[in-house]
Amino acid sequence: MNLAFWPAADSLNVQSTMTMSNRDLSRRKFIASTSAFLLASQLPAAEKETGLADASKLALEGGPRSVKKTPPKPIRWGEPERERLLAMLNQNSLLYWKAPQTTLLIERFKEHCPLKYVMNCSSGTAAVHIAIATAGIGPGDEVITTPVTDMGSVIGILFQQGVPVFADLNPHDCNLNVTDVERKITSRTKAILAVHLGGNPCRLNELKALAEKHKLILIEDCAQAWGTKYQDQPIGTIGHIACFSLQDSKQITCGDGGLVASSDDRFGPLLQRFGDKGIDRVNVKTPTEVLATNYRMSEPQAAVAAAQMNRMQAIASQRAKLGDLLTKEITGVAGISSHQVDEHDRCTYYFYMLRLQLNKFSCGREQFVKALNAEGVTASAGYIPEPLYKKPVFLKHAFFAGRWPIKEMGLTSMDYGKASCPEAEAILQTCVLLRINEAMDEEYIRNAGAGIRKVAKHFAV
Repeated sequence: MNLAFWPAADSLNVQSTMTMSNRDLSRRKFIASTSAFLLASQLPAAEKETGLADASKLALEGGPRSVKKTPPKPIRWGEPERERLLAMLNQNSLLYWKAPQTTLLIERFKEHCPLKYVMNCSSGTAAVHIAIATAGIGPGDEVITTPVTDMGSVIGILFQQGVPVFADLNPHDCNLNVTDVERKITSRTKAILAVHLGGNPCRLNELKALAEKHKLILIEDCAQAWGTKYQDQPIGTIGHIACFSLQDSKQITCGDGGLVASSDDRFGPLLQRFGDKGIDRVNVKTPTEVLATNYRMSEPQAAVAAAQMNRMQAIASQRAKLGDLLTKEITGVAGISSHQVDEHDRCTYYFYMLRLQLNKFSCGREQFVKALNAEGVTASAGYIPEPLYKKPVFLKHAFFAGRWPIKEMGLTSMDYGKASCPEAEAILQTCVLLRINEAMDEEYIRNAGAGIRKVAKHFAV
């Protein structure tokens, strides 16, 4: 026993007068106090371990959320748009042709996408239809495109009595697989419509080489790709014709609207006519030679769109930075394939699409997404419900009052009931969409990444 723990004694007499019971009592006090001290010294570590356990517990099960704050929504319009609209109100005409707002819109568009001929129009769907008509697509002509896209990408093909031919996709950028595109080329193929899904550019050099080899027209559907760059070039400048959307959900918008543009002298001069009932506005006395719809954009739309053009690069840059950061946060997580972007491209993340390897998790996709949402991560299971060729209108070939005249006339043997794009179908069954906008910051993205890692670890098998 260490006597230093005992009360000091002045003499041996004091020590000798201590009874055995006093010694026992003091020993018990010492042991009790020492045990209490040791127990107290262990509490912080125990509390720390409990904290770590709580941190790894899903928010869905009562644990702390990975994302503490709801991400802010962007302020999408304000004084610049107000200024343009007020200027528009001083005009005596709101027709688009050579009008101030349309002129400014086209000038500002060309600063970002330097194409020679530009026609502003009423929607992204209209832009694609104008492009298809300008390309000369007619009854029975085939246009190869993706089955994972909005109906707006194929409506123009069908209305020109063309035939959408669906090619399969790459597994991680979810864009056209060039090898499968080439497999689908026939003597009736006239064009390739490349859709830059989610703001991620297709492999345009390879598609352009394929188009030149087979004398096809390459059309870029840039509806989700404002500010996107391919190999450091602005999207839309590689193909023969480019189509853009200004619909409300896009990176920049005027509520609804679009632009279609080209530097190819074969097609450029026709864009305006195919968006304006076949009228040649340069020379209105020119006889109408083509059947075309009225897809004009009015000056109020052009005013808002012109103001939005000045916001575009900042929005695109921020989205690209945040999306790329999210990839870094989740790269290497078992069971998750991140949104693949080439190092020389700029994806502007209309959405962020990751894929789940479901055999590596003990839950289904819906449960995984439910857990992500509980963590504060804005996510949804899937994109569109099925590839386009599985929609009833395609399966029944019911495009025009329940009929498809070109099939009845023998101008196509296409049977969409036999269409198959296995990778595209797998993408739609395993993808998870994460929303990214320019008002978010790096803290949100890092926390979202932590939430994804946490959920993946919890359900890992």
